[in-house]
Amino acid sequence: MTTPPRIHDQASLLATARDPADELTLAFACVIGQALAVGQRPLIRGLPAADFQRLLDAYFPGAGLVNDETAADPALADELADLLELLLEFRREPSEALTWLSHAVASAALRDNHLWQDMGLPNRALLSALMTHQFPGLATLNSGDMKWKKFFYRKLCERADVPICKSPHCEQCVDYRACFSHTDDHI
Repeated sequence: MTTPPRIHDQASLLATARDPADELTLAFACVIGQALAVGQRPLIRGLPAADFQRLLDAYFPGAGLVNDETAADPALADELADLLELLLEFRREPSEALTWLSHAVASAALRDNHLWQDMGLPNRALLSALMTHQFPGLATLNSGDMKWKKFFYRKLCERADVPICKSPHCEQCVDYRACFSHTDDHI
């Protein structure tokens, strides 16, 4: 009997992947790996245990992780629901994999840095490519190449008819001056 691999980061998770080069596999590995790195539980917020297990079975068989939804922060529930609704509306197709991806992106968006960093991706270009491929309608709306997290919250504010909208966590970000020093738009 072989013991399951110990999954503690993105690399060890990718080692269990069916197709490590696949775009969705990389996105899931990065988000879950980043959650492991920062000690976030659940690993993907809002994703029920059965769905998380199907994700692992489809992309990372034998990974042996648990999502632990009981650790979810109830204070983030409304924000997560709004982000998830936006992403689900704009996914390329109503597949289970893109539902999981919507949860993964929304979950990462609740962290404190740029979305590509919160997702554990190596750069913003990979995030933009992922958004273009998997959420093409939303990517088209981001015609000004706005930072993704800021863009999501701007869209949510438009939906709620809120004229002045602040993106969460931006003021604490190490890149705040780089993003906002040239404008009066304080997120």
